[in-house]
Amino acid sequence: MEWNPYGGRMSEISESETPFPHREGNLFLIQYLGYWKEDKAETAHRYLDLISKMYQEMTPFVSKNPREAFLNYRDLDLGANMGNQTNVETARNYGSMYFKENFDRLVRVKTAVDPRNFFKNEQSIPPLQSDPGSLNTENEFKMSHFNFHQYFNLDINRS
Repeated sequence: MEWNPYGGRMSEISESETPFPHREGNLFLIQYLGYWKEDKAETAHRYLDLISKMYQEMTPFVSKNPREAFLNYRDLDLGANMGNQTNVETARNYGSMYFKENFDRLVRVKTAVDPRNFFKNEQSIPPLQSDPGSLNTENEFKMSHFNFHQYFNLDINRS
């Protein structure tokens, strides 16, 4: 586990002021890292399973509704638009974790700037295709490697 400290001046900037919303209340960004040298499927599965179990065990101690994620460490397990197709509702699954309430605003920007969706990847923000009413307009050697992360919030009311 790698813990990147948050807080301080970051907490003084509103979640909606920039696309990056992970500010007030987040004490750390946690990365779960796993490395192995063996190039065997069963080895990869074993390590991925161990990291996934650790990730699940941390659930009571991290951000919730949604469980937040950091875009710079993309995690396709959070959801993805596959087959070179993008869809706002599919993107909302991971977009709400990466951008929280800023997702809808970013979709509107994407629609204005790149309506044909030239710039895309499995977890990009898609433009609106036909239903603008679907958005909330109030908010805008060979070494294998596996990495995912989450935000840590200290919940002092937890029993």
